[in-house]
Amino acid sequence: MSTFGSPLGNTSVIFDLDGTLVDSEPNYYEASRALLAEHGVRYTWADNEAYVGIGTQETLATWRDRYGIDVPVAELLTELDRRYLDLARADTHVFPEMRGLVERLHGAGVPMAVASGSSRAAIDAILSGTGLDAQLTTVISADEVAHGKPAPDVFLAAAALLGADPADCVVFEDAAPGATAAHAAGMRCIAIPYVAAHADAPAFAAAALLLPGGQSEFTAQAALDFLSAAPLRARQAPSF
Repeated sequence: MSTFGSPLGNTSVIFDLDGTLVDSEPNYYEASRALLAEHGVRYTWADNEAYVGIGTQETLATWRDRYGIDVPVAELLTELDRRYLDLARADTHVFPEMRGLVERLHGAGVPMAVASGSSRAAIDAILSGTGLDAQLTTVISADEVAHGKPAPDVFLAAAALLGADPADCVVFEDAAPGATAAHAAGMRCIAIPYVAAHADAPAFAAAALLLPGGQSEFTAQAALDFLSAAPLRARQAPSF
């Protein structure tokens, strides 16, 4: 994909979805709580925080072992997706500053992709339901690569779809596994922790920019200022 005319030169931006672009964790928690309750497991919000940023299939495999659930991961995934999509279609909140950033990057011609640990069905439902699919047309799910985060596969696949060098990509992430994946992919990471208590996680220490206060500290303009000032290759003069 050509980046001619972009004020950020060769820079491409890759967004995580859940907890980064949208506040989907409450819906994932409720879907997970209800699913596990069917198997006699009491699941709390505190339990859920341990899985923020981990791919759905990896999470379900962990639950099978931890809680002794004798159901294949594929069946659990189908049921979790059904519950989650019912909730997501009814109400998913886009972080306003993130929507503003996406709109401004799109208007400036900056290549963008979404790379998420959620299933492709969940990603597509969220993007279409929130209208983000108008600007974010390049999408990859961790289900479509060999390994989910913290492995770099999903981010490298996103870069390939954009025709971008990983070194020219900047990842926006809310979770430590995603920050680890971005670093392993050779990409810069702007970290906006969803769980405040995780802000001091070692994975975030390597972030090019860390906002410990999460979304309460994030602004589209600050992100654009950072991207414009960062030493990326073949940059033209910023004109946001």
